[in-house]
Amino acid sequence: MESKKGENADMKESKGNISKKKINIKDIISNNKENRRKNRKNLKHGTYSLGVVAVFIAILVVVNLLIQELPSKFREIDLSTQKMYTIGDQTKKLLKNLDKDVTLYYIAQNGSESSDIEKLLERYEENSKHLKVEKKDPAVNPKFTSQYTTEGVNNNSIIVVCGDKSKVVDYNSMYETSVNYQTYTSEVTGFDGEGQLTSAINYVTSDNMPVMYTLEGHDESTMSDSLKDMIQKANIDIQSLNLLTMDAVPEDADCLFIFAPSKDISEDEANKIISYLENGGKALIVSNYTGEDMPNFASVLENYGVKTADGIILEADSNHYISQNPSYLLPNIESNDITSNLSSGSRYILMPLAQGIKTVDNYRDTLKIQNILTTSDSSYSKVNVENMQTMEKESGDIDGPFNVGVAISEDLDNDKQTQIVYYSSETLFNDNMNTMVSGANFELISASVNWMCSNEDGSTISIPSKSMDTTTLTIPAADASFWSIFVMAVVPAFLIILGGGIWMKRRKQ
Repeated sequence: MESKKGENADMKESKGNISKKKINIKDIISNNKENRRKNRKNLKHGTYSLGVVAVFIAILVVVNLLIQELPSKFREIDLSTQKMYTIGDQTKKLLKNLDKDVTLYYIAQNGSESSDIEKLLERYEENSKHLKVEKKDPAVNPKFTSQYTTEGVNNNSIIVVCGDKSKVVDYNSMYETSVNYQTYTSEVTGFDGEGQLTSAINYVTSDNMPVMYTLEGHDESTMSDSLKDMIQKANIDIQSLNLLTMDAVPEDADCLFIFAPSKDISEDEANKIISYLENGGKALIVSNYTGEDMPNFASVLENYGVKTADGIILEADSNHYISQNPSYLLPNIESNDITSNLSSGSRYILMPLAQGIKTVDNYRDTLKIQNILTTSDSSYSKVNVENMQTMEKESGDIDGPFNVGVAISEDLDNDKQTQIVYYSSETLFNDNMNTMVSGANFELISASVNWMCSNEDGSTISIPSKSMDTTTLTIPAADASFWSIFVMAVVPAFLIILGGGIWMKRRKQ
């Protein structure tokens, strides 16, 4: 009996387990169905999300393609300090006024292109419908350059062509270099791509180039290579002139350059110069303090209403000189056609050892004399330079203010105009002085020459190189003194007081 009861109990337990197993299978089937439903839902959502992502990527691709079609000036921002990859107003004006087709052949092997030059060429092509850029690989077409020059052309150079005229802009001419005497290596200090390229375009599209004659025979100052390059970059031909052997200033002279003679010119030379000017001539005249009378040179200036004051100018206003030297003038830049790009900004002209320029009494009313550079009201001219014992103003010194640069013009009856620019110190043309004011001196000289030596389309163009070196900060003596006192006295005193206060507070705690 007990055995049967045990068997019955086992059978009941077995049936119970079977029943539970049936229930578990149903749950599993139900769960599988639910999971499949969820998976279908997730797959549907996943497919939708994938579609959205695909559409978004497609939109990005299309937008990117459209942006690539925009001119680089709209899709690229030039963040360089000197705007290395941005063309200036002079270049834009030249390109806008182009009425001849110009081709820029970019000579570069595949894989060795210069990104600087490629960006620059892109800017040029965007700004004129008359200009196009074509790349020529010398490895593929080695004889291409021989139709424009017999000399070798370096990789990444550019050949500018308009009709029968052409000019090679060599790669090396687009980069300025200097020697680092600490490491005895050559370093790139400037990028002159725009200056050289715009000059070449102006050359091939112009029919006549101005000629500047430089007077010689009186121990004149010598132009530095950089000054000469700047003038020649404006496509001005520089030739020397000895008036002792010539009957007159040549007829093809667009400008006469008299560069600080240390000996007087002859009376005959003075008459030839005056005759040239009275017939609508142009002249850039520079004087220098010599301590000697030069009456014939002075007669040329006086014929056009100006003369030099005795001595050398010193500044009493510390905002108008640098290096704690009152003879290192920072003159005011007056507003006129020549200084339009300099007078509006915080730029400085540096002009040491200048003489004062004054107007003569009763000059003819047909003369128009404009100030270019002026000293402050506190300036004075030290007359006794050779025996100067002090820089303080003394009895006999001449009160300022003075002009140290003037522009003179005179309209003539035959629709001609005489134009003269006169500066009273050769140091304005010095490379070191120019560097100390970040190129502003040479910009002024370039603008002065441009004002006189204009060609048929209205202007010569000489764009200064863009510095890749450290920019020089010009600080007037007054500001230098203020910051010296501030850094050496005010800041330490403040820190001592602050530290003492903190120490006292902690001590009390």
